[in-house]
Amino acid sequence: MTDTDPAFLAEVLDGLSQPQKTLHPKWLYDLRGSELFEEITDVPEYYPTRTEATIFARAFPELHEMLPNIRAVIEYGSGSSKKTGPLLEALKPEIYVPSDISEEFLKDAATDLQDQHPDVDVIPLVADFTEPISLPSGLGAPEERLGFFPGSTIGNFEPGTAVPFLSRVRTSLGDGAYFLISGDLIKSREILEAAYDDAGGVTAAFNLNLLTRMNRELGADFDEDGFVHRSVWNADLSRVEMHLVATRPQTVTIDGKRFDFAEGETIHTENSYKYTVDGFEEMGARAGWSLAKYWTDENDLFGVFLLKG
Repeated sequence: MTDTDPAFLAEVLDGLSQPQKTLHPKWLYDLRGSELFEEITDVPEYYPTRTEATIFARAFPELHEMLPNIRAVIEYGSGSSKKTGPLLEALKPEIYVPSDISEEFLKDAATDLQDQHPDVDVIPLVADFTEPISLPSGLGAPEERLGFFPGSTIGNFEPGTAVPFLSRVRTSLGDGAYFLISGDLIKSREILEAAYDDAGGVTAAFNLNLLTRMNRELGADFDEDGFVHRSVWNADLSRVEMHLVATRPQTVTIDGKRFDFAEGETIHTENSYKYTVDGFEEMGARAGWSLAKYWTDENDLFGVFLLKG
């Protein structure tokens, strides 16, 4: 067992004690989870990454015309930062601050990006964007800052936590700053469920890796072969849900505490909320942002929103 993260342990013990066992999706992203998510973005069923890329190809040049004086780009949950290169090429900022919860993954990505963009000062920041973040000094005036939150990760926030997150970002970036954020749009059940349960099983491996992580880092004794991945579109709540489903009864012990699983019982590991354009704009307004510009694709699958503080 590796050194135990007390926050991880506390959240697992609390989440598995609930009537509906639930874990926060941020714990899916250890090093292996981050690698698997990067693989997910390339599977045929996962339309968001490809669609977002086509929108970015149009939006980034326009963004440079709209915001010619951006000095610093701050990315929340940067992962591999592979979407960021074209943004840096378009805006030519002096500073790029990638932040991510996975320190090892972040350092590797930051090193690669620094090599590719020697004229940009890359300042990696290990941080959990679900909590308040203190940004480095020297990023210029707020109007010279652009926050970047691609990949529709905002959809992982519950409605009651999405607005506080957007408010925290606005506070940290400052009045007059800009925030470029992606959001997935509501569409057919068939497209949505396939995107989160690809035929190749990459998303299943990503979800099931959470059991491996708990066994390794918390000394848990999950029978990993006794769970399967499931995704389902919840139309009433406008979200795709990911679950780990027990295929047979088992009892799991973590830190001396026992958790019983009945056959068919689930651990709810992630929600991905989908939006209308009006709904997204209203959510941003509740956090003090105004919608400066909006881009979508020809099929209205996905949206990219430029917000102004």
